[in-house]
Amino acid sequence: MPTELPPLRTPDGRYIVVRGRLWRAANPHLSAEARAAAVSRLMSARRTVRAALKADDAPTLRSAREEVQAAKETLGERGPVWWSDGAPDLNRRLARNSPYADWYAQAGSTTTAVP
Repeated sequence: MPTELPPLRTPDGRYIVVRGRLWRAANPHLSAEARAAAVSRLMSARRTVRAALKADDAPTLRSAREEVQAAKETLGERGPVWWSDGAPDLNRRLARNSPYADWYAQAGSTTTAVP
């Protein structure tokens, strides 16, 4: 059974790379307690989304998706960026078409699973 490697992280720690796409990483400045609480909230909301989809419950689905959004904003993965140097948010862009292209060309080969 293959073992997944942890996602590749850009040198500045702002993004992880999944299937060649940049995704904003969680704010590393969050305390362990705040991060754990937000992750717990996120997982609970995702379970509620799944159940609401299965039950075809639109009001619950809407509320659960709002909770997912709020948890991701708390983690820093959505909403305002957590860095303060004015760099743009490149979330969801292809790494090869970003300022990280040269770095990714060298490091991108490590994003596959290993046996």
